[in-house]
Amino acid sequence: MAREPVFDILTGLVHTVFFAQGLRMDIRGQEHIPRTGGAVLAVNHTSYLDFMEVGLVGRRSGRNVRYMMKAELEHGIVGFLMKHCKAIGVDRTAGAESYGRAVHALRDGELVVVYPEATISRSFELKEFKSGAARMALDSGRPIVPLVIWGAQRVWTKGFPRRLGRHNFPIHIRIGEPLAATGSADEVTAKLRTRMDGLLSAAQEGYPMPAGQPWVPARLGGSAPTLDEAAVLEAQEYERRRIQRP
Repeated sequence: MAREPVFDILTGLVHTVFFAQGLRMDIRGQEHIPRTGGAVLAVNHTSYLDFMEVGLVGRRSGRNVRYMMKAELEHGIVGFLMKHCKAIGVDRTAGAESYGRAVHALRDGELVVVYPEATISRSFELKEFKSGAARMALDSGRPIVPLVIWGAQRVWTKGFPRRLGRHNFPIHIRIGEPLAATGSADEVTAKLRTRMDGLLSAAQEGYPMPAGQPWVPARLGGSAPTLDEAAVLEAQEYERRRIQRP
């Protein structure tokens, strides 16, 4: 792994934060992260900080992952970090260009992180998947590695107070075998979602989930919104943003 000083410093900070919080990482399937060559890392999205776990998973296999981030963040300190960590800026007004940069990075042997759900799942279930991860894999000729994180929503997610102090929460990470991208984008997306659904069940197995807790899915006895209820909340949020735009 080539030296990337900024990435090295950030990784050290993440390790320090996780140690201070007492997070207990349970990672299974690490061998599925390729040590060389490009791949799409498809990750479920339940927390504002789950990118930190993804970064550590990459480092365990001697890799620095490449995040896709909003292009409007490419200024100031965040812009500096994006540049030196080789993040891929996503500009909604120039989507084809951003997509092309991601495909080029994959062909160049990078691990590109994609959230197929696009936004955080308020229900903590898998939402409907966008086809971007599948299309990138098909166009680059690289596989998709499905990765599921469970428990990170307890630290910081939508609609909950942040819990950034010491809490000793367990974090379960399950990584599946690489999925070869063959067929149509819809077919690959369907296969990916099925794989990640199985990984989510595996990540939840054995995880203590007291009944009624707001971070526990309704299906498992918690008080989190259902997928349908979460979709309503998301639509209301988008409408508020639309009204607030100048």
